[in-house]
Amino acid sequence: MSDIRSKVARAPQDTPSPDTPPTGAPAALAGLATLLGLGVAVLALFLFGWLADEMLEGETLGLDLKLRASVHALTSPDLTRALFLVSTLGGPAGLVPLGLGLAALFSWRRWWRGTALLVVSMVGAGVLDAALKLAFQRPRPIPFFDYPAPASFSFPSGHALFSFCFFATGAALLAPRLLHPALRWLVWIAAAAAVLAIGFSRIYLGVHYPSDVAGGYAAGLLWSSVIMVGDRVAHAWARRTGGA
Repeated sequence: MSDIRSKVARAPQDTPSPDTPPTGAPAALAGLATLLGLGVAVLALFLFGWLADEMLEGETLGLDLKLRASVHALTSPDLTRALFLVSTLGGPAGLVPLGLGLAALFSWRRWWRGTALLVVSMVGAGVLDAALKLAFQRPRPIPFFDYPAPASFSFPSGHALFSFCFFATGAALLAPRLLHPALRWLVWIAAAAAVLAIGFSRIYLGVHYPSDVAGGYAAGLLWSSVIMVGDRVAHAWARRTGGA
């Protein structure tokens, strides 16, 4: 009986902060994950720089037009209707409600750091999108299906950038806090499928060249990697200090 009472008394001290992912990974593995995130960020930076340079020199246009024509050859009424909806998911009408819902979930579970990083991720994506479009000022292609052409520039794709940042950051924050491995895999698979479908929809509808979407993915990978590294650093600091 005395042993049971002592375990109950110690339980609050052993319970991790609600904002700390329930992982038993050793410090060395956590450090390796942080270094890997930094490596991915650097790789994404070089990838975006190379792609932007090729785009400015006109080297991507031939492949862009071939891929654009190949995707347009897949046209069907049902696919068009479906990809109109998918494209909406990657815009403000889709991501804002999803973001508010995920932030509400994090706040309800008292994952305050997750809530803050999700907001920082999307605000940073907005700044990146606006700055990069103004820097490169690539004209948009003529859309298909009478889709209204956005007033902004084409490179990089804002839908690709925003969706990558939202779904990748959301998955990276949510998955480690889920106890069941199958749920973690499901979150990552759903996030990857959403990002790829949104990017494809922008090419299918003709509002972006494929290189615009690739550029959006590269910029999103860069910023998401920074956010994920920030989460790992904050997590390590919380475990070291015993706080959230």
